[in-house]
Amino acid sequence: MSSQGYPRQLRLLTAGDYRRVFETAAYKVHGKGLMALASPNALGHPRLGLIFSKKNVRRAVDRNRLKRLVRDSIRLRQHQLPAVDIVVLARRGVHELDNDTVHRQLQGMWRRLEREVGKSTRESDMHGKRSAAAHRE
Repeated sequence: MSSQGYPRQLRLLTAGDYRRVFETAAYKVHGKGLMALASPNALGHPRLGLIFSKKNVRRAVDRNRLKRLVRDSIRLRQHQLPAVDIVVLARRGVHELDNDTVHRQLQGMWRRLEREVGKSTRESDMHGKRSAAAHRE
């Protein structure tokens, strides 16, 4: 049976981890009130970082609720997500959404992220095969 926990290795822990995602973000997906930036990693599993500022989500109870929803969503989907570092940012107005709406937004964002990563992986595989064939000639 696979683990459904949320251990430290599934989290972005240092400022350098966050900085790397912001500087090298290869993927960006939006949901209503949320945005995720993602950068490929070589770890073989996704890692998550959260940025929910007071400016965008005023009340601590709302920030904590939203962070809990995002963490739970990643925890349940960790085995389907590609090996990327993800930073989820809250945008203004997200606190007005109910839990079910936030959950649906997140599921859509993860599907789009999987599709984008899969598409770019297939494209890079095709380019690699072409350049390898050209190299042999």
